[in-house]
Amino acid sequence: MAFLNRNPSLCFLVLTFAYLLLLTSPVHSLSCSSQKFTNNKLYTKCTDLPTLGASLHWTHIPKNPSLSIAFVAPPAKPEGWIAWAINPTQTGMAGSQALVAFKDSNGSMTVKTYNISSYSSLVEGKISLEVPESSAEYSDKSMKIFATVKLPKTMTEVNHVWQVGGSVEEGMPVKHEFQPANLKAMGKLQLQLTENAQSNDTATTPVGSPSIAPITSITPSPSPKTNSGSRNTITYAFFMLMVRVLILN
Repeated sequence: MAFLNRNPSLCFLVLTFAYLLLLTSPVHSLSCSSQKFTNNKLYTKCTDLPTLGASLHWTHIPKNPSLSIAFVAPPAKPEGWIAWAINPTQTGMAGSQALVAFKDSNGSMTVKTYNISSYSSLVEGKISLEVPESSAEYSDKSMKIFATVKLPKTMTEVNHVWQVGGSVEEGMPVKHEFQPANLKAMGKLQLQLTENAQSNDTATTPVGSPSIAPITSITPSPSPKTNSGSRNTITYAFFMLMVRVLILN
């Protein structure tokens, strides 16, 4: 301790290093495989989506072409909204058929459908894909959309888009931010056309920038299983210990 007191430069470097470690220690949310739902519904696949802290659970039913999904994401603010959509014709937001969840005026979660015909148009109403059932809930600081969406018989891949926003005004979602995480919130689900196909043969492949830029496929790496909570705790304790040493000396 006396050594550190006689070497203020070294002490400063040690504190700086500890602080940087604290800032850069990765924090990982629960992976989709750890998530459980109050309705106890199970899905054949789940994917930790690469942006916005979102995840998608899904089951493809080839016999009656449809997709049963649970989309989970934290809204930008508690009073905000989340959305998951299928774009039947292209990648990106424009043209997507969206399910949007938020709290209504009574504080209850609701799901509404929107035909997003362009980047400047958000129209509530019937969408081109049939949605026999949908519901939503809010728990653990995340909103969840549960839905079944009927698909065209010949569809072998699904262009999907997800999004989060910070507020709702008069029952309408307010425009989301246009940060990189928002603009890259799109991907593809590869479907199987036979019921007896292997369950792990499909995957979600996110695609790159919005439609104004060339689309580049990117395969997300699996979430690292690191003990980040312990690392953060140890680093923080070390940092506070060094601060205490300086104060006491």
